[in-house]
Amino acid sequence: MDRLPLIHHRLLIDGERLPAAEGRTHETFNPATEELLAQFALADASDVDLAVRAARRALEAGPWSRATGAERARVLNRLADLLEREREDLVLLESLDAGKPLAATRRQDLPAAIECLRYYAGWADKLAGEVVPARPGALTYVRREPVGVVAAIVPWNFPLMNAVWKIAPALACGCTVVLKPAELTPLSALRLGELALEAGLPAGVLNVIPGLGTEAGQALVEHPGVDKIAFTGSPAVGKRIMATAAARCAKVSLELGGKSASIVLADADFEAAVRASASGIFFNAGQVCSAGSRLFVHRRIHDSFIDALSRRAGRLRMGDTRHAATTLGPLISRAQQQRVLAYVEAGTAEGAQCIQPPGEVPTQGFFVPPTIFAGARNDMRIAREEIFGPVATVIPFDDAEEAVAMANDSAYSLAAGLWTRDVCVAHALAHRLRAGTVWVNTFGPTSSQLPWGGLGGDSGVGRDLGRSALDAYTEPRVVWLQLSP
Repeated sequence: MDRLPLIHHRLLIDGERLPAAEGRTHETFNPATEELLAQFALADASDVDLAVRAARRALEAGPWSRATGAERARVLNRLADLLEREREDLVLLESLDAGKPLAATRRQDLPAAIECLRYYAGWADKLAGEVVPARPGALTYVRREPVGVVAAIVPWNFPLMNAVWKIAPALACGCTVVLKPAELTPLSALRLGELALEAGLPAGVLNVIPGLGTEAGQALVEHPGVDKIAFTGSPAVGKRIMATAAARCAKVSLELGGKSASIVLADADFEAAVRASASGIFFNAGQVCSAGSRLFVHRRIHDSFIDALSRRAGRLRMGDTRHAATTLGPLISRAQQQRVLAYVEAGTAEGAQCIQPPGEVPTQGFFVPPTIFAGARNDMRIAREEIFGPVATVIPFDDAEEAVAMANDSAYSLAAGLWTRDVCVAHALAHRLRAGTVWVNTFGPTSSQLPWGGLGGDSGVGRDLGRSALDAYTEPRVVWLQLSP
């Protein structure tokens, strides 16, 4: 596992690997070592136009949107098979490009991508319409049609998994896709595009164009040939996308930020709550939209919880993500590292107690040690703003009503956690937490079978995954056939 698999660094447009129209290139680095990994073609508006036009031709003149569901399912399943075949190379590639420990990538990212492809392959031949007897003497029915050309814009924290979350349902529904991976982590998306061609996906159905958000991303959002925009990223960018799309009434789904609350009641399974809470904030170095960054802990167990969480954080090891001993990877870039460190300084300045267990911080790479803030309040910046790093804010509470009120006092609504042994309390409080997903006595699992997204605000609109995602990539078409006067 000491080599980087062969990567083609050109754009993938209409089934061909092309240089950028303006000849521009960009570099990607290993965030754990700061070593140069690759150079790749950097798309701009000209390349976006080529890719969208290719996707439009593939939609209107190509075979994909007219293929049967069974035919689309076979291609998606073959693509899943190829990800299985390339599993170890893809794990290494994602680990190097995104700064992810190998074990975590092998356990989470690749299985989730493969599962998602197979799940939507299963849906491809089940997108049934319905006959609605609207009036005597007429045959009236509703068909599900592909929404059209989809612009899928995905972030750097889970590059391959997030890409598949967009393209799998879109392809299952017969759409064509222009995928723009983040310029910080383009390599697995480019490889995914190659494997899709090998799986039998027709040229132009999936186009992969790494580029800057302010250039390629903006051009995609503005392009009149794009019918739907599927975006995962920051609230600020998501709001700009929604405003731009509104000018031409383009369809939009946005999976944005999170400041997920986890409420630990006094009767909780203490060890399980500590273990899951540590994973919930330190997994992927806290670069997770649903990271459990706000921990509301009953005052009776608050101090003991802080001590146990600190001990668990102290067992994490930072370093080269290829090493088996590494359990906490770096942040994605120096800019993100400095942003998170600024929040650590802000939390200390606001009066919270900063706890960083002793441990060796590598001198190379963009690392931030696991950080816990005790004695915090819900009105502090560290409790209200998304930090996107390994920083937990622990806030005590005296009763469940207070905890729920503080948990819901947030601009975010993506996810929440709840820890209690009382099943009646669990149901009652879960229904009151303002979150698209509420985990009870666990934190963090997702499934392709279940919808994923926020309830508005800074967590966005729409859903990835589950049956719900199919609605985002299809349009209902009514056919009214008059049979008699």
